[in-house]
Amino acid sequence: MTSSTDRIERSIVLKAPVARVWHALSDAASFGSWFGVKFDDGVVFAPGAQVRGHVTYPGYEHVVFEAWIEQMESQRRLSWRWHPAAVERGRDYSDEPTTLVVFELQPADGGTLLTVVESGFDQIPPRRRLEAFRMNSGGWDEQMRNIAGHVDHPA
Repeated sequence: MTSSTDRIERSIVLKAPVARVWHALSDAASFGSWFGVKFDDGVVFAPGAQVRGHVTYPGYEHVVFEAWIEQMESQRRLSWRWHPAAVERGRDYSDEPTTLVVFELQPADGGTLLTVVESGFDQIPPRRRLEAFRMNSGGWDEQMRNIAGHVDHPA
């Protein structure tokens, strides 16, 4: 586990083939099921796409998940930008910088090594920076467990 004031990094070896992990990351419905987002039918992750859905995590149902897909390299890399910890009711975060989330996949002994890096926290306004970093740091710990539970079983 690596972290600094600007980036969060998490890695996990998942007991699943790269293709299954890629599907869990790149298919909106599959992603939503482990990440805790309900997307409207027809939402597709693709470079240049803006995706929106409603968070289903208890206590955060008022939050709209919104991300801008940057890169998709099949079965290797997915990246997006978003506003970190954008959870305050009625607050418009559109004038704030985004952070970059990058998922990278590599074959590993017994499955797939998944690494996620979220960077750009140093650009977040000082009044929100530490709390956004803290919330997302804990959030990525939980999301790594969630994706493991989603893919670490026979299809």
